[in-house]
Amino acid sequence: MSDRELVDMMESVWRSITDLCATFDESQWKSPTDCPGWSVQDQLSHLAGSESMYLGRPSPDHTARDTSHVKNEIGERNEVVVDWRRPWTGARVLDEFRELTAERMRTLRAFGPDEFAAQTQTPIGPGAMRDLIAIRIFDAWVHEQDIRRAVGVAGNLDGPVAQHSMGRVTSAMPFVVGKKAQAPDGATVVFDVTGPTGVTLSIGVEGGRAKTLDAAPVQPTVRLTMDLETFACLGCGRWDPGETLASGKVRFDGDRTLGEAIVSQMNFMP
Repeated sequence: MSDRELVDMMESVWRSITDLCATFDESQWKSPTDCPGWSVQDQLSHLAGSESMYLGRPSPDHTARDTSHVKNEIGERNEVVVDWRRPWTGARVLDEFRELTAERMRTLRAFGPDEFAAQTQTPIGPGAMRDLIAIRIFDAWVHEQDIRRAVGVAGNLDGPVAQHSMGRVTSAMPFVVGKKAQAPDGATVVFDVTGPTGVTLSIGVEGGRAKTLDAAPVQPTVRLTMDLETFACLGCGRWDPGETLASGKVRFDGDRTLGEAIVSQMNFMP
């Protein structure tokens, strides 16, 4: 994927979010989402706060009032920019998001090869600026889907942004199977994900390491079938694994015990 294609995707997901949020009334802005303690407005405040930081603007001098739902240091930092914007209307947050993303896009469009290759800090460690952009696309898409589920408006589940984002989830599954779920040597696992950007992902464990396989085994140790929404929500930690299993959203063929262990460990987000 070229650097220009990455920038195009960044612009696309920001536009999708802006167009969606432009239709909301204040009650929709306050709708709760799958992120504990966060409303639809809070989701957009988080995205606005991140882009403000990447523009080099100062963080608000603020202490979040309620951090009971926060799990770690990253969450504490996120909560500051979200809570600072809570007295605002949703429309005001959207206006700020438009302004910030427009300025960010002007910056990204002006980048040349040296700027894309420049080293920076990303949410998962040191990397190039192009790595940070790829992560920002994924993060924006995940939060867009949080918003869409909260207001019952599906969308942006096909095309380059969705494919890119689902690719980041699927790339984490060998780690989930081998390290987190501790699948035994010789085990083979197939994820059948249905939907617009669905995939069939096959993973094998050998020598204590899990890796993707070129082809699906005829009789894997376990096959997990779920739709795209379920796969993304489990991988991104949006849905409780136990509740998801109880709802029947995941179907198993083969070793159900291993399958349930994998589902319980699918969240790879910090």
